[in-house]
Amino acid sequence: MAKKKKTRRKSPKTMSLYDAAVAWGNLTILTEGSVGTGPIAFFTGEFDIKETSYTEHAVTSMVLSGHNQISMRDMLNEPSLSFNQIQENVKTNAVGMATNAILFNAGAKILKRAIRQPINQANRFIRPLGIGVRI
Repeated sequence: MAKKKKTRRKSPKTMSLYDAAVAWGNLTILTEGSVGTGPIAFFTGEFDIKETSYTEHAVTSMVLSGHNQISMRDMLNEPSLSFNQIQENVKTNAVGMATNAILFNAGAKILKRAIRQPINQANRFIRPLGIGVRI
C-alpha cells in the first residue's frame, strides 16, 4: 500500500496586526526590564555608560554612570559594563517581568475572545483589498 502524502501546514498569507501588537507589548516588557528603556530608545539611545574613579577621604572607588538606560551604542562601545548591568537588571526585575508578561498575555487572550466578532467583521472588509494585513 502506498504511503499517504503528508499535508504541509501553510503559513498565513496575511500579517495579523493584533498579534504584532501583542508581540510589541512583550518586547517592551522585556526591554524595559533588562535595559531600562523601550525598544525604540534602545536602538536610538546615546552612548553614556562609563565607569569613573571617585576619591573620598583617601579611598578610591569606581562609580558607574549612565547605567539606568542601556542602549545599543552602550553595548557596542562598552560591552562588559553593559552586559554586567543587564544581568543585574534581569536579576532585580525577573519576578516583575514574569508577572507583567503573564498578566499581559492573559489579558490579550481575553480581549481577543471578547472582540472576536468585530475583528472577523473588519477582516471580511479588509481581506478583499489584498494588502496582506488582517486585524
